[in-house]
Amino acid sequence: MDYVFESQRLAFRRWKTSDREPFAAMNANPDVMEFFPNTLSRVESDALVDRIEAHFEKTGYGLWAVERKEDGAFIGFIGLLDVNFDIGVKGATEIGWRLDLKFWKQGYATEGAKACLAYAFEELGKTAIYSFTAAVNTPSITVMKRIGMEKTGEFEHPRVPEGNSLKRHVLYKKELFH
Repeated sequence: MDYVFESQRLAFRRWKTSDREPFAAMNANPDVMEFFPNTLSRVESDALVDRIEAHFEKTGYGLWAVERKEDGAFIGFIGLLDVNFDIGVKGATEIGWRLDLKFWKQGYATEGAKACLAYAFEELGKTAIYSFTAAVNTPSITVMKRIGMEKTGEFEHPRVPEGNSLKRHVLYKKELFH
């Protein structure tokens, strides 16, 4: 398999057709999707993979499919995406992750996010990377802090319905020389 880059335990690559089924199962899991407005159907999940792949074609980077190197298990995605809606950083690059429940609490999100930041700064020449999540998403906020990001603000997510407990988001940033 052609990996774009690796960390100690993880390998980052483009998506394969065989990733779609386990990814759809992840996206249908209410625990995995707790901090998103809803779970995704198989059609919605496949459409997300299509958008991820289109982003790769446009920019050369994206939300990489991540494998555990020891056994080749698909664990989810970790990667970079351009912010395409106005939250004060439109056009900037964000880092994000979504891992299958069985791979939580093993340090994979932190390890993978650190590898993605290194790739963003060293290979892509980015000078700042953002991340955002629902203000109640303590696990992801913890990862943001572990990878050296600093909180820069809060906002009402324009794509989350009014009255939804996930509407309020936090914004974090990591700069190259920070």
